[in-house]
Amino acid sequence: MSPSDFAFDDLAADYDSQFTHSKIGTLMRQAVWRRLDSRFRPGQRVLELNCGTGEDAIHLGQQGVQVLATDLSREMVELTRRKVEQTRLAATVRVQQLALERLHELETAPFDGALSNFGGLNCVADLSGVGRALAARLRPGALAFLCVMGPWVPWEWGWFLCHGTPGKAFRRLRPGGVVWQDLMIYYPSIRTLRRAFSPAFRLCRASAIGALLPPPYAESRMVKYPRLLTFLNRWERRLETLPPLPWLADHYLLELERL
Repeated sequence: MSPSDFAFDDLAADYDSQFTHSKIGTLMRQAVWRRLDSRFRPGQRVLELNCGTGEDAIHLGQQGVQVLATDLSREMVELTRRKVEQTRLAATVRVQQLALERLHELETAPFDGALSNFGGLNCVADLSGVGRALAARLRPGALAFLCVMGPWVPWEWGWFLCHGTPGKAFRRLRPGGVVWQDLMIYYPSIRTLRRAFSPAFRLCRASAIGALLPPPYAESRMVKYPRLLTFLNRWERRLETLPPLPWLADHYLLELERL
């Protein structure tokens, strides 16, 4: 097993309680679901990369979308399988352990769409390789939704500077990425990711996920102000594509069309 396998295996048990079911995490995921639901239709086949604990796969499956959910972590995959069984979606959602770097080994008919949510691509050094492998598994016209942690996050700068940890405040700007649990984390800009996935994809839309909303690690403080969170979320959804918000968000969501 690679260090990344162990890193995400260790996260699996607490991931839902720390992020999925948190107030901020819920708002961020709902923002992504809003876009998925506007483009994917019942009966379509979607390939999910880095499925985590299966929340997105379950949501899509409940809308009648056929999902192949993949993740490199054995523990994440097992959690997803259990959720699929509990929700009786085995006929709609399939689960497979698969690292992003081995996407080229996936042998299946072309998919109608793809999803990589909440930073899975931040663990990949060779984005161009993933882009080529994904393009080979999508039909022309298919949409790929990529939710990625960006490099410039004013919320993060202010939060950690106020807490006296400037090293964390600007960590995303370090050349070559940041080491986390023996794993390298990269923070590509929208421009970098767009270039890596061209010429097989064209950018249709870029939106902010956590520009006005605070980052998830601010949950303990911000949950005391539910009306403020509701206000910030409402305006972020209204302005989510307005520059420069997608470029200054904790995550940005790119919608790419397979050419």
